[in-house]
Amino acid sequence: MTDPTRLGAAALSVSLRSGALSAEGVMRDYLARIERLNPRINALISLRSNEELLAEARLLDRERAAGTIRGALHGVPIAIKDLSEAKGIRCTYGSPLYRDFVPDFDDIQVERIRAAGAIVIGKTNTPEWGFGSHSYNPVFGVTRNPYDPAQSAGGSSGGAGAALAARLVPVADGSDMMGSLRNPAAFNNVIGFRPSFGRIPALPGRDAYLNQLATLGPMGRSVEDVVLLLNIQSGFDPRDPSSFESGPVTIDPDLARKGGRIGWLGDFSGYLPFEPGVLALNEKALGIFEAMGFSVEAAAPAFDMERLWWAWTTLRSVFTAGSMRDTYEDPARRGSLKPEILYEVRNGLRASSADVFEASAIRTAWYQAMLKLFERFDYLIAPAAQVFPFDADIPWPREIAGRHMDTYHRWMEVVIGPSMAGLPVAALPAGFSEGGLPNGFQLIGPPRADARVLSVAAFYEAATDWLDRVPSLAQDALE
Repeated sequence: MTDPTRLGAAALSVSLRSGALSAEGVMRDYLARIERLNPRINALISLRSNEELLAEARLLDRERAAGTIRGALHGVPIAIKDLSEAKGIRCTYGSPLYRDFVPDFDDIQVERIRAAGAIVIGKTNTPEWGFGSHSYNPVFGVTRNPYDPAQSAGGSSGGAGAALAARLVPVADGSDMMGSLRNPAAFNNVIGFRPSFGRIPALPGRDAYLNQLATLGPMGRSVEDVVLLLNIQSGFDPRDPSSFESGPVTIDPDLARKGGRIGWLGDFSGYLPFEPGVLALNEKALGIFEAMGFSVEAAAPAFDMERLWWAWTTLRSVFTAGSMRDTYEDPARRGSLKPEILYEVRNGLRASSADVFEASAIRTAWYQAMLKLFERFDYLIAPAAQVFPFDADIPWPREIAGRHMDTYHRWMEVVIGPSMAGLPVAALPAGFSEGGLPNGFQLIGPPRADARVLSVAAFYEAATDWLDRVPSLAQDALE
């Protein structure tokens, strides 16, 4: 029998539900692999005990033998990003303030994942409160890239991306405000999908209406696996007023075979800097789309991109200040916040109501500019990261191609466009640098075109072999 850790979530699900594999056997193989590899990359945290996990797996095996299948993930191991609550499992948000917090409730998506029969083994590492695209925090330390442990795995879903690449989990959840599903997908040679805003509900906390920048989403080793988890996560829930009802996403091969028009955003007419080799790698991927029957031409939104950046940073800072103000104003807790959060809160507190309105108006104009582009193109493509994975021992890249990065997140500005427009976007692998480090691109669709984007993504996946390439660290453990 094939080592089950080689199987993606969809194939593993079929084998578990048919009885070809047992949940207990799968769990034993995954736990052995985690014990061997996780100390080298630090992707998984707050792991439940082996005894507890094996007992849950045996229970699921007994249910299957009795004819009960809970759902599509019956017996499948999964780890939840440490920004979502999972009942009974420590949830730190990467913050020392929550080092010992154990929630007595599940986030909505975790409820759905458990109801589908998944076994939650623990959490995946993330930056403190998800700020920054490099997964390190004072509670658990740094998550490292399986392709080169000296390099970053990205973030904020960096633990999820690294765990997938190392075959420590078959599928993973994540979240994305500023590229947190897309940057780590590019850095780890896996797939991340940021769905249309509202497709996946979440417990809203104190604000259920203003902050419409972040969304939950799936990550996987294949488009099929991403779709499997997406359909479990999705659908209206009255606790989240921004959520909407959505039928299951299905892959339509015929749609993808028809081709279409792709607009290549590239460096946005010279506005964005890129590490040498990133754009060239992306352009090779464009050639694959052309061979698949798509037309590709340069595209440039009729928009002042620096104005969009101002709007983005204004909204992000205001929302951060609103959610973190109580902690910031408490001298006993303020010192536990990382400098990037302090920067956001201070900027947010200085913003006026007129600034917030202007930023929202700019966001609206950007959405309209995107609609104009989609009158010419069926899809847009942009890089998913402006650099290759960087030194894991630095907080963020301080410059790109000689251009100074003036904030902790300016180096990943390429991802803000889909976030500001609430568009569906798949992060797909584009290949590797000469030094063997992965990178990727964003396949962006028009509003609510999630199924179209994923259908084209599956067509691209079938035309490439990038996802078959396992990091040597993980390959050695498979042999």
